[in-house]
Amino acid sequence: MEKGNGFEGGVARSSIASMNVANFHGEDNESSIIRTLETFLRLIPIGLCVTALVIMLKNSEQNDYGSVSYTDLAGFRFLVHANGICAGYSLLSAVFVALPRPSTMPRAWTFFFFDQVLTYIILAAGAASTEVLYLADKGNTATTWSEACGSFGSFCHKGTASVAITFAAMFCYVMLSLISSYKLFSKYDAPMSNPVNAKGIDIVASHG
Repeated sequence: MEKGNGFEGGVARSSIASMNVANFHGEDNESSIIRTLETFLRLIPIGLCVTALVIMLKNSEQNDYGSVSYTDLAGFRFLVHANGICAGYSLLSAVFVALPRPSTMPRAWTFFFFDQVLTYIILAAGAASTEVLYLADKGNTATTWSEACGSFGSFCHKGTASVAITFAAMFCYVMLSLISSYKLFSKYDAPMSNPVNAKGIDIVASHG
């Protein structure tokens, strides 16, 4: 009986060890896939943001109706700065993500925070520029903003292309925000609530 129990115990321990090894390799493969996907998603916005930036920097037109440049419109200037920031951050973050380093809570929180910030910056720049393009195309009689795309068609076309590319970069950052959120909240617990407040609530509830 004792030999049988020892044999069964050894088999059980061997099975548990095999399951642990399998789980380890599975988690390692999943982490490698996520890191590869995240690296590509950080590299793609570099080309997109630089392209949108260059198009907008060269966006000016002069004809018989006058001249117009992206510098005349605050929304387009914001778009240029936002794309520059996005390209720089994408390059730096791609380098850090590509290097195989152990995941830590400060590292996960840093990527989560900056990915969220960059997503909202790009979204705000795209939304502001879209409003400018809408007013340039349709005009606004209430604010005496006349339609301008009929007179400066090339300027509006370049602006539209730059804004569209910016929204493509924003889509990449939406995906990055989801990935960084998953990497943070799947490995680390949410901040604990204040035990003093929790006790106070329990006391009030018990008295009630």
